[in-house]
Amino acid sequence: MIIVEFISLIVGFVLLIKGADIFVDGASSTAQNFKISKMLIGLTIVAFGTSAPEFAVSVSALANRSSDIVLGNVIGSCILNILLILGVASVIKPIKIGDNTVKKELPLCLLISTLLVVLLLDVKLGNGSINEITRSDALVIILFFTVFVYYLITLLHKSKESKEKEKPKYKLFKSLLFVAIGLGAIVLGSNMVVNSSIEIALYAGISQRVISLTIVAFGTSLPELVTTIVSSRKGEQELLLGNIIGSNIFNICVVLGVPVAIFGSVAQTSFTVIDLIYLFGSALVLYIFSSTNKTISRCEGIIMLVAFAVYYVLVFL
Repeated sequence: MIIVEFISLIVGFVLLIKGADIFVDGASSTAQNFKISKMLIGLTIVAFGTSAPEFAVSVSALANRSSDIVLGNVIGSCILNILLILGVASVIKPIKIGDNTVKKELPLCLLISTLLVVLLLDVKLGNGSINEITRSDALVIILFFTVFVYYLITLLHKSKESKEKEKPKYKLFKSLLFVAIGLGAIVLGSNMVVNSSIEIALYAGISQRVISLTIVAFGTSLPELVTTIVSSRKGEQELLLGNIIGSNIFNICVVLGVPVAIFGSVAQTSFTVIDLIYLFGSALVLYIFSSTNKTISRCEGIIMLVAFAVYYVLVFL
C-alpha cells in the first residue's frame, strides 16, 4: 500500500538524521583517539561508509542487468555530491580548503571524473558502435583507485608524524561504537528511503532513467547529504570535504568499477551528453572554486545549487 511506503519514507529519514549525528561525533572522536587528521577519516571511514548504499545498489542492479540504474546511480550521485551537497554546506557555512586538498585530493577527483567521461565516449572518441564501460575499462578505473589508496597510505604516515593536540570527545571503544551504530542507522535509513521512493515513483509512472538519476542517486547520496549538513553544523569541515571527495572517487572506482569487473560491461543506453558534461563540469567547478581564496563561499554555493536545479530541470525535460 502507498500509505505504508510513505510511513517507511518518514522512518527512513529519521534514522538517517539521527544516525548521521552519531556517526559524525564518532568519526571525529576516532580521529582524535588515533591522533590522525580528520581529513583522512573523512576520505576513508566516512566516505566509504556513506557510499555503501551506492555499492549495494550497483551490485544488485548489475546482477539483474539493469545498466541504466548502475550508471545513473554513479553519475547522478557524483553530480549531486558536489553541486547539491557541497552547495548546501557552503551556504550554511563557507568551506575552508586546505593546501593539500587543492594540490592533491581535488586534482585526483577531477582526473578520475574525467577518466569516466572519456571511457563513456566510445562512439565519439573511438570506433565503438555504443558507449559502454567494458571489463577492461573497469580494470583501468580500479587501477586509478590503487593510486588513491597509495595516497591515503602516505597521508596516514604524515598524519601520524604530526601531533594532534585536540582531546577526544569519547574513548576509543565508544567512538568506534558510535561510528558503527551511526553508519548502520544511515545505511538502513537510506535503504528505506530509496525503496519507498522507487515504489512511489513507479506508482506515479516515472521512467527508469529519471528514477535512477533522481530518486536512486538522491536516495543513495542521502548519507553524504545528511552527514555533510551535520558536519557543517558541528564545524567539522575536514570531515565534510573528505567525505565528498572520497565518496566521488569511491563511487566511480569501486561502486562502478568493481561490479563491472565482476559482471561484465554496462552500456550507456539512455544517458545524454548533458549528463557527462555535468559530471565533468561539477568536478571542474569544485576545483576552480576551491582554488580561489582556498574557500567555497556562500555565493559560490548558491551558483552550485542553481546549476544543480538547472540540471534536474533538463533531466525531467
